[in-house]
Amino acid sequence: MKDQGRGIQPDFLPHVFDRFRQADSTTTRRYGGLGLGLAIVRHLVELHGGTVKADSDGQDRGAVFTVSLPFNTEIADLTDSEPVVARPIDPNLGKSALRNVKALIVDDEQDARELMQRILSGHGADVRVAASATAALQVLELWQPEVLLSDISMPEVDGYSFIGQVRQRTNGKMPAIALTANARLEDRDKALAAGYQSHLPKPVDESLLILTIAGLISDRDEP
Repeated sequence: MKDQGRGIQPDFLPHVFDRFRQADSTTTRRYGGLGLGLAIVRHLVELHGGTVKADSDGQDRGAVFTVSLPFNTEIADLTDSEPVVARPIDPNLGKSALRNVKALIVDDEQDARELMQRILSGHGADVRVAASATAALQVLELWQPEVLLSDISMPEVDGYSFIGQVRQRTNGKMPAIALTANARLEDRDKALAAGYQSHLPKPVDESLLILTIAGLISDRDEP
């Protein structure tokens, strides 16, 4: 496959298939994503006994991805395999576990925003979303949520800078959860030090998310 896209810098070519690696790894990078797409491609190709490689003449000169697969690969018999069953939501949480809880979701990825909104709304929350830290600050000028859920890696203003600005405006009282693909212990410590009360790695487990929010807002005044 050949494209005419941004291309790949020569020093990054050896790492292009590494998990969680991106040419721009800053938390304010312009382009989103987790750095997993090409790693998944390599994994799938190797499962079929093949190889994949990338070539590029550099920045803004496109890239070529070459996949090689053996011709007579045996196909695994999946008829006796166990079905994959998603972990069920805890029935004790119920569909009104977050009834009337005001929640603000901040994420530059539309799919992530929509997923989080469906989950929280499905449990009774009053949800608003923002596609950037700047947009979220504008929302906060007119609407006061009871819990804030924010991505960390966002363009221009990342989640660390954002929560600092939120704390200045709200006197540190609003519970906040960092939702991020950065799941290392040091990432958790950095998020907590920046001003978040909790750190949940993506993809977020629905039960854990709802329980975390419920715990953070458990002392709120009931209407």
